[in-house]
Amino acid sequence: MSIFPKISLRLEVENYLKAGFMNEEVVSVLGKEEAERKFETLLHKLSHPPSFTTVRVNTHLASVQHVKSLLFDELQKQFNGLSFPILQHPDLQDVLLIPVIGPRNNIKQQPCEVIVGAQCGNAVLRGAHIYVPGIVSASKFMKGGDVVSVYSDIKGKCKKGAKEFDGTKIFLGNGISELSRKEIFSRLPELKGVGVRMTDPVYLSPSFDNVLPSYLFLQNLPSAVVSHVLDPQPGEKILDLCAAPGGKTTHIAALMHDQGEVIALDKISNKVEKIKQNALLLGLKSIRAFCFDGTKALKLDMVKDTDGEPPFLPESFDRILLDAPCSGLGQRPNMACTWTLKEVTSYQPLQRKLFTVAAELLKPGGVLVYSTCTVTLAENEEQVAWALETFPQLQLQRQDPQVGGEGMLGAGLSSEQLKRLQRFDPCVVPSQDSDTGSLRDARIEDTLWLANKDCIGFFIAKFVKCKST
Repeated sequence: MSIFPKISLRLEVENYLKAGFMNEEVVSVLGKEEAERKFETLLHKLSHPPSFTTVRVNTHLASVQHVKSLLFDELQKQFNGLSFPILQHPDLQDVLLIPVIGPRNNIKQQPCEVIVGAQCGNAVLRGAHIYVPGIVSASKFMKGGDVVSVYSDIKGKCKKGAKEFDGTKIFLGNGISELSRKEIFSRLPELKGVGVRMTDPVYLSPSFDNVLPSYLFLQNLPSAVVSHVLDPQPGEKILDLCAAPGGKTTHIAALMHDQGEVIALDKISNKVEKIKQNALLLGLKSIRAFCFDGTKALKLDMVKDTDGEPPFLPESFDRILLDAPCSGLGQRPNMACTWTLKEVTSYQPLQRKLFTVAAELLKPGGVLVYSTCTVTLAENEEQVAWALETFPQLQLQRQDPQVGGEGMLGAGLSSEQLKRLQRFDPCVVPSQDSDTGSLRDARIEDTLWLANKDCIGFFIAKFVKCKST
């Protein structure tokens, strides 16, 4: 059931997306009416959370079964004995799936209101509590301990510190205020802790704030698929070209049993520190993270390598992951995106610069995996078509595991080439409610199908380098 409006986009951006999803190839196969229905379904899906919360087990430190048992006990505490099934993914053995319950339509809205920003609201829908910096407005009579109704200001129109707000707001559920309105807004710069603890959210999803932090990593399902597709082996030298915040970097190291070398690059220093912190927390020693611009990672005028630091000589890496900067239009939930068309379309040239560097840095016989968390044709299938034309030494490979659907028509790729891609497209799943009863009664095959399909929008392509450049 769709209880929120579809994602709010600028008209120019919605028309751009629609043109991609209703291109001539798609319409000729599906028909105009079905193509338009799928596009509208996608817009509604993007404003709602996925059907499952996905966590990856750090198999470097513990077995999946041990962590699954610990997690079960933790969820029992969080939900006062309510039994949440925890499923181990059959094709991704280090991934656990926890169903999201909702939407829950019988929650009584309270007179005391808290308004949060859109990004904060998105996090609430995935199980987060509300931290003080995310609070935009609170009722003038709000005290610590009050039961409050929480709303998302999806248009960004509410003024900081307002005592009431009558603009567009989306109900997210109820919680208990940890602080009074006066405490929140009079000492805001010093306050960073929880401001509202969610107790009755519209979507019931576990909070993973400081839950088994050395054993679990909160990660969207397709993001976990990527590292398995890369298939890193012990002793190899791997490059994660755009690595922050380090989820895939640490996954790669764990799959290699922490044997070999994983180089992680990002050009923003505090993000690099986050990668290092995650590696330390997860007990992984094979990761070396550098603050460096991936577009400049190729060095052609060196006689020898600079002790493993960037830039690197050509053909230095056995495998490379390019999880490229992108428009992010596959992220869920996302009720509003204020980006202009110029911003949305600005990523394709950057992705091609990074891809060119990656192709040069890859050894002959090596594997290059390209991924994005967006749904645009230009950043996904069109990039594959460009890469195959530009780099004849690269061949498109079948992927294992194949969890997502095949690629989208419209970029001139053959049927066989489209089957070698993975596009995670939530519009294939009909909108539905879920509760503990329906989950208990569901067949395991149906539950896994839902988990694989009703996730974020994502794209994966895998190439192998056949000869030296």
